[in-house]
Amino acid sequence: MEDRGPDGRGAWSQGSVALGHRRLKIIDLSESGAQPMTDPHLGITAVFNGCLYNYRELRGRLEGLGHRFFSDSDTEVLLKAYGQWGHACVEQLIGMFAFAVAEHHTGRVVLGRDRLGIKPLYLTEDADRLRFASSLPALLAGGGVDTSFDPVALHQYLTWHGTVPAPRTVLAGVRKLPPATVRVVEPDGTHRDRCYWQPSYTRRTGLGSDPVRWREAVHDALRTAVRRRTVADVPVGVLLSGGLDSSLIVALLAEEGHGDLATFAMGFESESGQEGDEFRYSDLVARRFSTDHHQYMIPSDRLPAALETAIGAMSEPMVSHDAVAFHLLAEQVAKDVKVVLCGQGADEVFAGYHWYPSIAGAARPDAPDAYADVYFDRPHDDVAAVLHPDVTARHDASRDFVRAHMAAPGAQSTLDATLRMDVHALMPDDPVKRVDNMTMAWGLEARVPFLDHELVELAAACPPELKLAQGGKGVLKDIGRRILPREVVDRPKGYFPVPAVRHMAEPVLSRVREALTAPEARRRGLFDRRRVAELLAEPDRHRTKRGASTLWQVASLEIWLQTHGIN
Repeated sequence: MEDRGPDGRGAWSQGSVALGHRRLKIIDLSESGAQPMTDPHLGITAVFNGCLYNYRELRGRLEGLGHRFFSDSDTEVLLKAYGQWGHACVEQLIGMFAFAVAEHHTGRVVLGRDRLGIKPLYLTEDADRLRFASSLPALLAGGGVDTSFDPVALHQYLTWHGTVPAPRTVLAGVRKLPPATVRVVEPDGTHRDRCYWQPSYTRRTGLGSDPVRWREAVHDALRTAVRRRTVADVPVGVLLSGGLDSSLIVALLAEEGHGDLATFAMGFESESGQEGDEFRYSDLVARRFSTDHHQYMIPSDRLPAALETAIGAMSEPMVSHDAVAFHLLAEQVAKDVKVVLCGQGADEVFAGYHWYPSIAGAARPDAPDAYADVYFDRPHDDVAAVLHPDVTARHDASRDFVRAHMAAPGAQSTLDATLRMDVHALMPDDPVKRVDNMTMAWGLEARVPFLDHELVELAAACPPELKLAQGGKGVLKDIGRRILPREVVDRPKGYFPVPAVRHMAEPVLSRVREALTAPEARRRGLFDRRRVAELLAEPDRHRTKRGASTLWQVASLEIWLQTHGIN
């Protein structure tokens, strides 16, 4: 856990409960903010990961209720809030968080996770004990974890480009506390869960369908979201890709008077005719708002070593090759700042991806099949063809998951049901987890304004046609046209390209071949050998329905298993 918390460590135990913590100092840099933190008067001890953006306002309320503080930290605000409201305190918290609170007198332990699952919480349990941590490898390091494979999770991994939603992981013995969930664990090991937040995805705001009113409402909510995420006792910067989302964050910070804002961009060498950087757009934004801009170009020969360290930082296997880019960028950014804002989540919250219009056009009963047609990497039979029969789900587990989520009450339209599932079930375990893992590996805290829960609530109520307008994210584009260079708003949608990974070029291909032919891969027998041989024979040919490399999906999982010593 040291990489996630390089600034301090602590431990506490009483009876059958023990808590440990690694600290990243962001708020209250003194030792008064050290963890685990105990309040003897309230009889509770807590460990906490994340940031409460409203901790100052909450502190004022709690002081008015008679609480006295010994630190300036948001951790202590969590303690006092728990003392005041119990586990219902989560409803008062604005921020990203995972926490554990131990009650001294009852022996009860309460676990909580933020509404959008920005901060992780992994669990492993047997007949004698429950353990939890901010990363899966931390649990592995403690030993005694069931590392057999979960066939349903493997099915999801190969269907949703590496995404395995809570509560599953690819390992049968490790689970995740779902987002927006509080778990109360009794001394005898029994527990109960409560989901404390879920927008309805219906039209309940009174704003009607007037695009001007929606533009102003979203603009105001986004201003608030960005302002909240500047709370820190250390410098704050922005990861500026040059896309609409990160550019909006820079513009709003400039509007708030943040001079000399540090911004950071990264690119890679071109490969197979694909450009590896988008510097022309990030440069445009940096010049417009006079930021202190940092630009990094990564040569391809750095990729093999970067792949190893990035995969080592993954709590779970990920196939999105921009994980490598985020890892390399975070390494550089952490030399200058300890907190960065980034644009993750905007495409899910405001319907920015190109496949949303075709799903939105489907009748509600047909929505699961429409989703599968445009989003799934491969159908069930193809998933089964990749895996060894012993670890293959006997049913189409991924499609069943989509059907169940889309059939849940609420969600007024097909697009509403789709975005509800993407934002609350899938997104925490793809882009959100990726950014958390890659930044925290360098002791860098990433904050995501587009996942402010009040902004998400507002967006959930926004009429689908306003989100789908102008090729997606229509509401955000309307805001952007007022405050950003037109070229940034009207540009084609960009991604974080790592061409050598996308096209399985050298030196990445050699590492992939080494991993898939290694003795431990053969002993494990996770994949069908004939299928792996086909992939290695034509590495750039075999693609998912959305154009990603099948070979990379398979290799990413195997390299992750080898890196973390999972046999």
